[in-house]
Formats: sequence, structure tokens, C-alpha cells
Amino acid sequence: MVVVTARRPLRWVAAAGVLVVLAMVASALITNPAWEWEVVRLYLFAPSVLRSVLVTLQLTALGIGLGFALGTVLALMRLSDNRLLSSVAWGYVWLFRSVPLILQLLFWYNLALLYPRLSVGVPFGPEFFDFGTMDLIGPLTAAALGLALHQAAYAAEIVRGGLLSVDPGQREAAAALGLPRARRLFRIILPQAMRTIVPNAGNEIIGLVKGTSVVYIMALPELFYQVQVIYNRNGRVMALLLVAAIWYLALTTVLSIVQYYVERHYGRGRR
Repeated sequence: MVVVTARRPLRWVAAAGVLVVLAMVASALITNPAWEWEVVRLYLFAPSVLRSVLVTLQLTALGIGLGFALGTVLALMRLSDNRLLSSVAWGYVWLFRSVPLILQLLFWYNLALLYPRLSVGVPFGPEFFDFGTMDLIGPLTAAALGLALHQAAYAAEIVRGGLLSVDPGQREAAAALGLPRARRLFRIILPQAMRTIVPNAGNEIIGLVKGTSVVYIMALPELFYQVQVIYNRNGRVMALLLVAAIWYLALTTVLSIVQYYVERHYGRGRR
């Protein structure tokens, strides 16, 4: 018996159309002198740009690290049988998901206008010591704090969704074996929940890399702010924006590759 492959001419037509469009895009990028590729090459690895990339990575690491640490605590509070804990966690998520990130950053940046000095002591009672708000919360601290608290609200829902995705029978079986709660969580429930958590967490991390550009309002020398400073000085707007775009593409590509391997690690044994 001879097997005849079905002909699908529309696929070839679609593929040819895509190739034509890609060739047109490449031609527009390469042949148009307005992109100023020489200027792009000049500033792509400039010391000031490289320093701004490091600031972007620092803000991303602080926002994700602190955000997911706090988000995990909030997720466990949401799943708690204690009504007070679950209500407080729900209120936190509601508040920080409702207020735009740029407003949260401006609030922390201008906290000294509300509280010139912060004190530690008994509520409605004596104060043990106090310190100036401006001395404690500088621009970088305010940016990291704002990003972390904002990210924690989304991280809490990601972690909670991952924990709820685990079959309740797994919890019951672990409890029947007499395993301590902490061991049940970290050795049985969390590794299975990571299959659901990692894809969503990866999206949040990649989103935060780009979201750090919002802190330009605080005059922090992150990537987007730095290219603005340069093109305001030399007038090469499109070339410097392309420098920022290339760096954002590079950073998100690396994170996407890391996410792929982490997903593959936790997805072992499942097609």
C-alpha cells in the first residue's frame, strides 16, 4: 500500500507570505539610516548604560526576592483557617492590586512628607527610639520597597493557586503518615505546586524586568532613565531607545531560557 501525503498548498502560500513580511521588516531595519546603527553600537556597551543595566537587575532581584517571600507568607495566610489571618491577607492583595504601581512608588518616595520621623515603641504608648524617614528610605530603597510590596500581591495569588492545584489526597496521605506540617509543605505539596507556580512566576519576573522602567519618575539611573538622559543630551532619540530595547530583549530572553529549564525540571514525569 502506498501512502500519499496530503497536499496542503495554503500552508506553503502562508509560509511564503510570512517570509516576504520578514524580509520587508529586515530591509526596513537595515537600510533605513534613521535607525543610526553606528550610534547604537557606540552606546550599547557604554559604561553608563552597563551601570544602568546592573541597577535594573538589582531592582528586579530585590522586587522578586522580597515579593515572592512575602507573597508566600500571604498565600499561606489566605489558606489558613484563622479568619483574621485570611482576611488580612485578602485585604493586602486587594489593596496593592488596586492601586497603580506608579502611585505606590510615589507614595514611598514621598513618605517623609507624611511621617518626617519614624519611631519604634509601644502602640499609643512610649517610644523607644526614632529616626529620620529620609535617612532610612532613599530613592533606591523606596523603589525596591514599592516593587516588592506590589509584586507580593500578585505572588500571593500565584503561590495560592499552585498550592490549591495539588490534589487534596496528597495532603491527607502525608498527614496520615504523621509527617510534620513543615515537611508536608516543603517535601510533598510545594514540589508538585511548582509545576503550576513556575510558568506564572516566570511571567511575573519577566514583567518586572520591564516594569522597573517605571522608577524613572524617581530619577534612579536604571536603563530607561539612563537612555533618556543620554538622548536628551545628544538628540539621538531613536538610536538610544533601540539600545534600551536590545537590552530588555537580552534580559528577558535569558530569563525565558532559565524559566524553560526550571519548568522542565519540575515537569519531570509528566508529558
